[in-house]
Amino acid sequence: MNFHNLLIVPLIFIMDELFESSFGLPELVDIMFTVNSTINQIEIGQSTQYYAAFIKIIVSCLMFCSSFYLLTLPVMCLIPVYLYVVSICVVLVSYWENMETLLFLSGKYKNFKIETTNELITWDVYEYMIIFIQLYPRLYKLFLNIIIQYCLSLAFDILQVFTTGHSIHKIFRYSFIIPTLIASIPNTSIILNIVIILSTLLQLFILLRTLWLNIFNITNLIRSGYNRTQEFLNVRGIFPLVRVEWNRLKIPSVLRIFWTIRVLIQILYLSTNTEIKNLTVFETVKYLLIIGCNTCLAVLGITSFISYFSDKIGAFFKWVLLVDEVNGSNCGEFTAVTFILLAMQCGLTGLDPENRFIKLYQNVYLAIAVCLQDYIYNMVDKLLIHLCAHNSPLNRHSRALLVCGYLIVEAVISLYFVFSYNSISHWLLAVSVLNILCLVKVLESLTVYSLLLIDSNSSTYFENTDDYVYYIKSFGNILEFCLYIFLSLSDIYHWVFVSGGIIRAIIICTQAYFKVVRAVRGWRIFIKRRISVKKVESLPDATSVQLSEHDDVCAICYQQMRSAKITNCNHYFHSICLRKWSYLQDDCPLCHTTYYRAEM
Repeated sequence: MNFHNLLIVPLIFIMDELFESSFGLPELVDIMFTVNSTINQIEIGQSTQYYAAFIKIIVSCLMFCSSFYLLTLPVMCLIPVYLYVVSICVVLVSYWENMETLLFLSGKYKNFKIETTNELITWDVYEYMIIFIQLYPRLYKLFLNIIIQYCLSLAFDILQVFTTGHSIHKIFRYSFIIPTLIASIPNTSIILNIVIILSTLLQLFILLRTLWLNIFNITNLIRSGYNRTQEFLNVRGIFPLVRVEWNRLKIPSVLRIFWTIRVLIQILYLSTNTEIKNLTVFETVKYLLIIGCNTCLAVLGITSFISYFSDKIGAFFKWVLLVDEVNGSNCGEFTAVTFILLAMQCGLTGLDPENRFIKLYQNVYLAIAVCLQDYIYNMVDKLLIHLCAHNSPLNRHSRALLVCGYLIVEAVISLYFVFSYNSISHWLLAVSVLNILCLVKVLESLTVYSLLLIDSNSSTYFENTDDYVYYIKSFGNILEFCLYIFLSLSDIYHWVFVSGGIIRAIIICTQAYFKVVRAVRGWRIFIKRRISVKKVESLPDATSVQLSEHDDVCAICYQQMRSAKITNCNHYFHSICLRKWSYLQDDCPLCHTTYYRAEM
C-alpha cells in the first residue's frame, strides 16, 4: 500500500455513491411517469422536480467524469486538488457555523428581552446574577464561534499557501471572524445575515482567484495527458493503454482497499444498529457479502480479492510443478475476468439480497472451478509434454502426476458435493459439465503422456505414435464440443424462459462464436491431415532391398528407417515424418520439388 493508493480511494467512493444512486435516473423516471399520468393537470411543482432531477443527472455525470479523470493523475497533481476541495469545505463549514450561531443567538436575544427588561429597574446583585446566567450560553457560543472561525481562517490561509504559494491578505482572514463580532451586538440579525453572505462570497472569490491562478497549469496538464494518450493509442492501441494504466495506478490494490474500508464501515453500522447487531457470525458475514456487492465498483472490489487469492493458488501450483510462467498468463486475471462475466451475466447488483448471496456463492465457485480446470490443467498438460521430450528427473514427473491426481479427486468430490446438496438447476449443470470436462482432459493428458513416455524410452521407433496422440486429443475435443453444445442449449433455455437480458445474450453469442471458430479450426486440421495421408499413401513403399541399398537415416527425424516411402524425386522418408512435413508445404525436404503425383 502506498500514498497514491490512499489518494485514489476517495475518488472510488465518490464513483461508488454515484453508481449506488444510479446517477439520479430512477428519480427522473418516476417523475416522468407521474407527469405523463397527469398530463392534463401538470403542476408547477412537478415541472420543478423534473428539471431538478435532470440537473442532478448532469451533475452526477460531471462528477463521475471528473473523478475518473482525477483518478489517472499522479500524486503531485492530486494533492493540490484535495487541498482545493478542503478549502471549499472550510468555507462551507464557516458558513454553516455562522448560521448556527445566528439562529442560536436570535433565540437567546428573544428570551433575554422577555424575561429581563421588566427587571432592569431594580439594581440588585441577585438580579445581575440572573442576567449573567441568562447571557452565559450566548457568551459561550460567541466565544466558541470566534475560536472555530479563527482556526478555520488559519487553515484556509495554510491551504492557500500550499495551492498558490503565498498567504491571503489579512482582510480576507478577518472575513471569518467579522460575522461573529457583529453577532455580539443585539438586534442585528438582519445585518448579520447580509454580513455572513458577503463574507462567504468573499471567501469563494478567493477560491475562484486560486483556480484562475492555476488555470494554465490545469490546461497544460490536460493537453499533455491528451497528447500522450493519443500517441500511445496510435502506436499500440487501446487495450495495451488500459493495461499499462491499470498497472501504473495499481487498480487491484486500490479496489481491495476500497472494498475493505467499505466493509469496515458496514461493520461499524452493524455495531451501532440495535436491530441487527445481535446477528450470528454467519448472518453477519452474509450481510456484509450482500452489501459488499450491491454496486458495480463493489463487485470489482470483491473481484480483486478473488483475483488475489486465485493468484496465490496459481503461485502455489507453480511452486509444486517447479515452473515459472504459463505463456505470460496470470491465474488471478483469468479468474477475475471469469467472475466479472458471470456477475454481468446474472445481473448480480440488481438481485434481491437472498438471491444475490446465492449467486455470489455460485459465481465464486464457478470462477475457481474454471481457474483450476483451465489454468492449472494447461500448466500441467504443457509440463507433461515437456517431461516426455526431455530427460527430466523423477521428481518432476511425480509432481506433475500428483497435480493430475489432485484435479481428478477434486472433480469427483465436487460432483458428489453439488449433486448431494443442490437441486437440479442451470448452475448445477454448468458445474457438472466443468468437472466432467476436467476429468476428460486430465485422463486425455495422462494417456498422451503415457504414449509419449513409452515412445521416448523405447529402443524402436513407432511411426504411428503421432496418429494415436491425434486420435486421443480429437476424441477429447469432440467430447468437449458435445458437452459445450449441451451447456449452450441449457444457457439458451435459461435465457429464454428464466432470466433473459441483453448482457447474457451477448455472452452466449460470444462463447458460441469462439467455440465455433475452434471447431472450424479443428475441422480444417482434420481435412489437412486427411489430404496429407492421401498424398503420402500415393507414394510407393520401399522394399527391404531398397532400404539396405539406401542405408541412411530419415532426413527429417534422423532416425533409422525400417520402413519408408519413396518420393517422385527418389528420396526416402518415414511415412509419418513426410506427413508432418506435408502439413507445412508440398515440396521435398531435400530437393524442394513436388514429391507426390500431381493428380493426387
